[in-house]
Amino acid sequence: MTTPSTQPRRRIVELATRAPSIHNTQPWLWRTSSAGLELYADRTRQLGAADPVGRNLTLSCGAALHHAVVAAAALGWATQVERLPQGPSASLLASIALTPGTPSDDAGADLRAIDERCTDRRRFTSWPVPDSTLGDLARAAASRGTRALPLVDVTERFHADVLVGRAAENQAGDQRVTAEHRQWVDHSRVDGIPSAILPAERSSMARAQNRFTTGLLQDRGRDVEGSDGLIVLCGDQDDPANWLAAGEGMSALWLAASAQGLSVVPLSQVVEVAETRDALTRQVLGGLALPFILLRIGWQPISRSELPRTARRPVTDVLDPP
Repeated sequence: MTTPSTQPRRRIVELATRAPSIHNTQPWLWRTSSAGLELYADRTRQLGAADPVGRNLTLSCGAALHHAVVAAAALGWATQVERLPQGPSASLLASIALTPGTPSDDAGADLRAIDERCTDRRRFTSWPVPDSTLGDLARAAASRGTRALPLVDVTERFHADVLVGRAAENQAGDQRVTAEHRQWVDHSRVDGIPSAILPAERSSMARAQNRFTTGLLQDRGRDVEGSDGLIVLCGDQDDPANWLAAGEGMSALWLAASAQGLSVVPLSQVVEVAETRDALTRQVLGGLALPFILLRIGWQPISRSELPRTARRPVTDVLDPP
């Protein structure tokens, strides 16, 4: 078996680090192996207040895992992934065996989607996302082993919206959580969320829906909520294996959405708060699944300027670190 040289593995990791992560914490470490690459959770970057069990951390790492697999295929490497090879309590989340192949048919489009994907928290247009498109995106996520449910019923959407606001209000009253949020705004030049890409406060309603209150980005216009698409990623067990799969599914959905010009915004706060997570399970999912993350999907105005991409840690910091 041909072992990939250092340069292809560095390039795969570089592209994998473009994945979304909670507060852009980038909570992953990569190590080379005789077969390819290994993905580890970086517990030093876990959000102790908002994510004490590591659900969001594992979701983030799952997104990086999927980005790596897509990047490898685009660069001409076949992959074989083993998830949680040392069990759910270990920091090693996945190993990727790499063997030479040919670039995927969609290599160019996949690399563009990885490059163009970003989190744009500005309001969407009033143009609705068709139910058929939401179904396609849900299937893209489900192809990675997670469950993905579009919320198209008016009552489901109403309950989800109310619960997102309730979760935001709950966290706004938690000093540990709000301090953690502030810590990751303008955290450093290579991680965290720049205040320049966060919408400024607009109203008390906006504050209730937005955990970040120090943004500098002007976002004028009317509030639009009714036309937003909503998809819940969920599973049968609230455990690392399901979280990792949900992260992979989120990445697959997000890249598919980016290729169609759609924006995706994760609404993780509704799952971070126990009360609203339980209510989401009962009121929206009918007790048939456990939610891991809620995704808001919509169209950005054509005339709106693109946001700068958030910075990423250098590959030297995340690949075979000392």
